[in-house]
Amino acid sequence: MSPRIHSLLVAIGKIGLLVVGALFILGYVEARGATPQATNPPTQSQPAAADIPLTATTSPSLATTTIPSIIIASTTVSTSTTLKKTPSPAPAKQKKPAVTIPVVQEVARVQKPYNFDPISFDTLNTETRAALVNILCMPRGGGSLQPISGSGVIIDPRGVILTNAHVAQYVLLSENPTVDLSCEIRTGSPATFKWTAEVLYIPTVWIQAHVSDINIPHPTGTGEHDYALLRIVGTADASPLPSQFPSLPFDTREAIGFLNDTVLGAGYPAEFVGGFAAENNLFPVSSVSPINQLLTFATSTIDMIAIGGVVEAQGGSSGGAVVNAWGRTIGIISTTSDAPTTALRDLRAITLSYINRDLLAQTGTDLATFLSGDLVARELDFNTNTLPNLEKLYTQVLSGAGTH
Repeated sequence: MSPRIHSLLVAIGKIGLLVVGALFILGYVEARGATPQATNPPTQSQPAAADIPLTATTSPSLATTTIPSIIIASTTVSTSTTLKKTPSPAPAKQKKPAVTIPVVQEVARVQKPYNFDPISFDTLNTETRAALVNILCMPRGGGSLQPISGSGVIIDPRGVILTNAHVAQYVLLSENPTVDLSCEIRTGSPATFKWTAEVLYIPTVWIQAHVSDINIPHPTGTGEHDYALLRIVGTADASPLPSQFPSLPFDTREAIGFLNDTVLGAGYPAEFVGGFAAENNLFPVSSVSPINQLLTFATSTIDMIAIGGVVEAQGGSSGGAVVNAWGRTIGIISTTSDAPTTALRDLRAITLSYINRDLLAQTGTDLATFLSGDLVARELDFNTNTLPNLEKLYTQVLSGAGTH
């Protein structure tokens, strides 16, 4: 064998020993549980496992449960849009949410609104929660309507509840024997079934504009005309009604709620709880926050007020109370801006001054006068002259004959 060939074989032998040694070391490392680093980092379209956000999924057992999910009564409005005139709400299928607009005219604050001092917010919270109600509507049978949950506040000791039209419409439907729906008025913490109620008044103009939204899970709207009055008519156990209900007084004066005024908002939010919890384990929520916006529907009046970053800024709070430091209801929660968390949302409430003006425009009677009359007679008048036409509109939509 020549010296050159001998040297070549020695070199090959050394390389072989190095390869075997490396394979042995690698096998040892892997046996100990270590993982070699990837030589190529993941691309942006395929992030590393640690960067993949977790998403909620429905387990097979929950997917087959017979407990219906609850649609939380709410509407949303877009943020950061300023117009001179609020457009009419677009049909939800067009996905063009309606807007309200910041007040640009100068509005004067009501000076020294009462001849007594503000009450403590602990007392205010107790009194507000006593008058707060949860409105839960559930199908009695295999109806097409989904369950809903909303809020309301008793504003008259005879049992008159102020809430949103988009909540009260379900109470309206529950009064129709052809609709498989029943509604409960619940109170307490957690909410428990106490009373039954009927619609005392709901603006026809609101229903005409929104009747086709009844089958839409997340309708949009401005909050315009979005109020209603219910009257408590019975108890859960058929016992006599109380002679007086816990209630909050209200103030319909213009500009009674102003920028930076501290108010208490309260409702039964249910957007982030499951359907079972909303039905069986729902609690009231309240918080104190300053008014950060004054809104209008196209005039120089304050038609809505907004507060931000509160937990009530979620579905289910609709119809809840906004109360000033003197214990007067000055607004009811109607809409929230669209954002993934309550901390990023604005909670918007239509003012009692707007409700008072609109009720006067629709009926010729302001709120105080409306409530000072015979409530049974007013409800009879509504049932005789207004309810049949409203039921007809809903029947057309629910049967598929209406415009969607």
